[in-house]
Amino acid sequence: MRILAQPAYVLHARAWRETSLLVEVLTRDHGRVGLVARGLSGPKKHALRAALQPLQSLRIDFLPRGELARLLQAEAQDAAPLLTGDRLMAAFYVNELMLRLLPRGDVSPELFALYGRVRDELADARALAWNLRRFERDLLELLGYGLPWDTLGEGEPVHAATRYRLDPERGPVADPRRAEGSISGAALLALASDREPDAGLLTELRLGLRDVLATHLGGTGLRSWGLMGELARVRTRAQD
Repeated sequence: MRILAQPAYVLHARAWRETSLLVEVLTRDHGRVGLVARGLSGPKKHALRAALQPLQSLRIDFLPRGELARLLQAEAQDAAPLLTGDRLMAAFYVNELMLRLLPRGDVSPELFALYGRVRDELADARALAWNLRRFERDLLELLGYGLPWDTLGEGEPVHAATRYRLDPERGPVADPRRAEGSISGAALLALASDREPDAGLLTELRLGLRDVLATHLGGTGLRSWGLMGELARVRTRAQD
């Protein structure tokens, strides 16, 4: 049965054979879907090929056929965000995280809405780090891995002045040794209340959330993490 006029976002596209693309999209009503887009050579197909780029919002028609569906038609709904530098790297990270954590066919209109929100927020360079932390928090929640950011497993409240470590299953656990990699309660409370903290606390949240995500990624990290680390090292050398 053909699926018609389905709202979708492009997560990834790569060349396949001489004139085709393999495309991963996130759809509103069918979850993540793998597509084969055939016959994209020639000037008449330029608009379609251009539309099948990461971050693009589409309306698509497709025919489900086993693991990979056949793309019948795609129409861009807007202009995809034009991103460079850190914002482009953040987009790569968001899409890679969706591809790694979201199985094909798991339907979640809430995840579709979450992706649309973070896609729009990538244009805001000032709040980029905070918007990524909010995305990670909400993605974990929608995938069933959500944590109680402002309480401990025993129900005790998180305190701003106390240091914690993030257990991927239990959430915050008090860390009286204040070990490297621990997170301040102030950072966790800011995340819980959706209130942007200062840069230092954002760094703590980034590292803590990365550890939680790494657990659910099955021991294999993200390419984007490596690229971000290399970019940071290049910038440090340039400043020396």
